[in-house]
Amino acid sequence: MTGYSDTIRKYAADDRFTGTLPDADGTGEVGLGAEEAGRRLAVRFALRLTDGAVTAIRFQVFGCGFTIAACAAAAELAEGRLLEVAAGITAAEIDALLQGLPEERAYCAELAVEALKAALESARGGSAVQSAHIGAGEEDHHSLITPDDPVYRSLMESPAPQGVVSEDRRLFASLLAIAARETDDPAGALGLSGADFADLRAAYFPEAPTSSPTARGVGGPSAANGDVLKLLLAHVPKDPKGIPSPPARWLAQCLAARAARPGHLWIAMGLLERPQLTAAIARHLPSLAAANDKGMRWKRYFFREICNHSGGLLCKSPSCGACSDYALCFAREE
Repeated sequence: MTGYSDTIRKYAADDRFTGTLPDADGTGEVGLGAEEAGRRLAVRFALRLTDGAVTAIRFQVFGCGFTIAACAAAAELAEGRLLEVAAGITAAEIDALLQGLPEERAYCAELAVEALKAALESARGGSAVQSAHIGAGEEDHHSLITPDDPVYRSLMESPAPQGVVSEDRRLFASLLAIAARETDDPAGALGLSGADFADLRAAYFPEAPTSSPTARGVGGPSAANGDVLKLLLAHVPKDPKGIPSPPARWLAQCLAARAARPGHLWIAMGLLERPQLTAAIARHLPSLAAANDKGMRWKRYFFREICNHSGGLLCKSPSCGACSDYALCFAREE
């Protein structure tokens, strides 16, 4: 997968420290509180001490391969160390052991460190579960774009071309608005070339004010997970001449680019509410919508499919219905 070095792949596939640890002396977690389930990446560490040293350690992860690798590295660093020494493990040490996480994935090492420290604190305090929090993403369960956003409003208030459905205007207005908020290269932020960006804008907002986002002639699409993009492009419908549907292709590219960001995919896309994401996929990528017939959260589904295709294991539960983290993968469209 894009961005995964051989070292990161090795640690992501290392299952020596995965799973539960009965009668653990300490348990620490990040993002697994009842009010947080499914709202952010989640990590749990459990450990056992003997004579003040970590003699057994296990972790569970809801997250990407980078987070799994970071947790495996953290567990390797902690095993055999005295509690006080293990408490000093840093994100930099994990990054060094992994021979460098991508810059945009540095937070994965931070997640591992915070959960590990919480487990160590739990052991120090008598085994009560400790929950840790990291500063990033404190509002990642709220929509980042509202109808009053100036870019969104200017796009939606422009005259609509004939035959364009309002749902698609809202979809692409949200994407343009979130990209404009983040960078001077909104095309790249959406995984689009300058030409695709201009074509999208012309198709849905041809009379929008010139102050609304344009490609600005900056570079090309930003790096996205190539495996996710390949997966999504395979579901883009084609006309009788074999030409891919432009809106479906644009959506696939945007999904791949925004899935590379932390947090919920619908939020990363700037959508006003969660159901918009599934509705957009059903409109433009119907075979993908049909394939996710159990309603798994979309980012989780993308990476599960990639993992399945490559022969890996994303989770250890033999049955979704029997898994205690069911709510992390599945959510009502509300």
